[in-house]
Amino acid sequence: MDQRNLTGAQRTHLRGLGQKLAVSLKLGKGGLTPAFFEAVRRQLRAHELVKLRFYGADRDERTALCLRIASEGQCEWVGAVGHTALFFRPNPEPGLRRVTMLE
Repeated sequence: MDQRNLTGAQRTHLRGLGQKLAVSLKLGKGGLTPAFFEAVRRQLRAHELVKLRFYGADRDERTALCLRIASEGQCEWVGAVGHTALFFRPNPEPGLRRVTMLE
């Protein structure tokens, strides 16, 4: 599965899993710093599916931020609702994957 080509069913499945997740990253006034991207990579490596909360960003700004996070974080932006967004990147080692994907 190419992480950039999730099907609609896979996105729906991941959003369902994301509803049960606690927010693991927060983005506020500090913005998109190298430290933030390192935290994103670390969380994705550990959990594969990461929920992020935005503070102080309007809707258009959140969309632009999500696109940049997905690009620089080398992950898939699964979706966003309100001030939270969900990102996914499967572990490159199949034996260490935590998220079961639909085919």
